[in-house]
Amino acid sequence: MSTEIRVPTLGESVTEATIGQWYKKVGDSVAADEPLVELETDKVTIEVPAPAAGVLEAIAAQPGDTVDVGALLGAIAASSGAAAAAPQAEAKTETPANNAAGPEEIKPEPAAKPVTATDRAPAPSAQKLINENNLDAGNIAGSGKAGQVLKEDVLAALAKPAAAPAAKAAEAKAPAPAPAPRAPVAADDASREERVKMTRLRQTIARRLKDAQNTAAMLTTFNEVDMKPVMDLRNQYKELFEKKHGVKLGFMGFFTKAVVHALKEIPAVNAEIDGDDLIYKNYAHIGVAVGTDKGLVVPVVRNADQMSIAEIEKEIGNLGKKARDGALSMADMQGGTFTISNGGVYGSLMSTPILNAPQSGILGMHKIQERPVVVGGQIVIRPMMYLALSYDHRIVDGKEAVTFLVRVKESLEAPERLVLDL
Repeated sequence: MSTEIRVPTLGESVTEATIGQWYKKVGDSVAADEPLVELETDKVTIEVPAPAAGVLEAIAAQPGDTVDVGALLGAIAASSGAAAAAPQAEAKTETPANNAAGPEEIKPEPAAKPVTATDRAPAPSAQKLINENNLDAGNIAGSGKAGQVLKEDVLAALAKPAAAPAAKAAEAKAPAPAPAPRAPVAADDASREERVKMTRLRQTIARRLKDAQNTAAMLTTFNEVDMKPVMDLRNQYKELFEKKHGVKLGFMGFFTKAVVHALKEIPAVNAEIDGDDLIYKNYAHIGVAVGTDKGLVVPVVRNADQMSIAEIEKEIGNLGKKARDGALSMADMQGGTFTISNGGVYGSLMSTPILNAPQSGILGMHKIQERPVVVGGQIVIRPMMYLALSYDHRIVDGKEAVTFLVRVKESLEAPERLVLDL
């Protein structure tokens, strides 16, 4: 008896994935819940566990193939003995067998009746799959003796429909313009280049960022913030904070809290366009951009407006760890209303972040750098950070964008405002 391996539900709005790699080969033993194959979706990479213990009997989708939710990936035989018996029995379909226990035993056809492709019944294991999936045996090309349909023929047929909808959809669309051909490269240079196919995640990042530029009326406004008050507060209480809450006190908790305060005053920055409508969110799900070895991902701190700084720090730490371990779920990535991107951890002094569509705002944090500034008529050295707010000018007016960024600045330069909800 075989157990099918199928593409699991991938999350809201995600209908297909790309096969990354198989961790097992046909014939390998597998344990229940052992990772079998890696799937790359538009947002995350997930592993499909073995639905049962046994032997990997067949692989129906190869690395690089695009598969839909529910598509057949392969099959697991109940045991190595059953897996070995199947091909042997199918290879002897014209020889009478006395062993009734063989799973692929085929009874001989009557001697007076010549065997033809149309007369040969599918192998029992193949017929079982045909019945379970409501297939028509006449539409399956058989590879056995006299055209008999074998189990692997059914598995191959089940794998084909996964690509069919995508193919039909592609035919219905107007052909996309071909990308401009790459300029010729000198032979000496070509030998020192390496061509690597973009991962599905990287392709999606590229497409979404370009779509945001093409769709939104994107504009960026800048300001700078004196980080000394936050740094002094952090240095004063970081040990007590960690002892009580079990998490380090960083800067992201302050920035997230400052952002949700500003969003309450300037709701347009927390809105999105849907056709001819504007949708204002009376909640704040803050996306936090995290760089991983596979690309940028944006897990979401949900209901950040209802959380304390300690709760925000805990959630950001948890999501950051999951991102680095490749363990983010689709639920962790969905529903963000505003995004914070911290390029300062990599040393960026200034940047113009790109919107995370369909959101209307993204805040860019940058490197804290000591600079001379004028305070009370005196030139002093202060730890300063440039802030950048990129926003969709279709929704957010310039006055609203500047006011939003000033409110963030004011909260950070007087962090007691965050505690007093001012």
